[in-house]
Amino acid sequence: MNFGNPSHLQWLWLLLPLGWLCIWLFKRRMRQLRELFSARALPQLASGWQPKRRAYRLTLWLFAIALLLFALARPQWGFRWEQTSQRGLDILVLLDTSRSMLAADFKPNRLQQAKWGLRDFVRELHGDRVGLIPFAGASYLQCPLTIDYAAFMMSLEDARVGIIPRGGTAISSALKTAVETFDKQAESDRVILLITDGEDHEGRIEDWISELKAKNIKVYAIGVGTPEGEPIPSPGGGAGFQKDASGNVILSTLHEDPLRKLALETGGSFVRAAQGDLGLDQLMKKQLAALTRQETDSRLAKIWDERAGWFIGLALCALVIESAVRERRRGGAS
Repeated sequence: MNFGNPSHLQWLWLLLPLGWLCIWLFKRRMRQLRELFSARALPQLASGWQPKRRAYRLTLWLFAIALLLFALARPQWGFRWEQTSQRGLDILVLLDTSRSMLAADFKPNRLQQAKWGLRDFVRELHGDRVGLIPFAGASYLQCPLTIDYAAFMMSLEDARVGIIPRGGTAISSALKTAVETFDKQAESDRVILLITDGEDHEGRIEDWISELKAKNIKVYAIGVGTPEGEPIPSPGGGAGFQKDASGNVILSTLHEDPLRKLALETGGSFVRAAQGDLGLDQLMKKQLAALTRQETDSRLAKIWDERAGWFIGLALCALVIESAVRERRRGGAS
């Protein structure tokens, strides 16, 4: 036997306190009757009433509840093989891991907010391949395109400031790595999900627009940070902040314009993240849902036959019998 929702089996534990409550109420009623009437008077006052039938009704009622709770777990047995296929996008996540992503205008910092948002985003994927490219002054493919979302999540957890030895922020390097990673023969729309504060120290990201358009690669940019800016924690990990050559505290601000231009001209969109909302839910429902998905390799899938209906039917039968059981014998005194 297999279960579609095995976690629902834990509700069967409710039968223990429920059964104890029924027994306690039954015994309490019998005790009250004995206190009100003597042992010889009770059979004469209620000659047709049979306590055993009340116990029988309670047992049927508990049995019906048990069957319904068991049905919630979706019991399954017997199966068939069906040919199934998946349709999905290729999504490469370009995640900024430069020191500016430690700024705390998003609590606890920009990078952690980005990782939380990506975690929720991946949970909504079904059949889309996703990969991860962290970048700072350089970039590399940390997680190849895959539908193994657990593997992606493990790679995401490992992403941190300092994972790229070369400091700075080179968005163009990340774009180059992404273009080289995509399957050139793919028929589906290819998506770059760029998550960054927009600071770019090497090269102009606008130079990649024409190549991205030629390869039908759409960029969806998520701007993490605020226009007002926030100090960057000092590299030593102390209480201070990073300063320039003149001794002034460096403020890391969100650079929207180049990200917006890159996204819109490649057919994507730009979203400014907010505290607690990276904007990926809106992006998933309104933008990515409309893109062309490619059918991946078909495979045989084991489809289990649902049997919850049998248990629901038995529960209804038990309730019908319970309602038909009379606690008094026909002709007995009321």
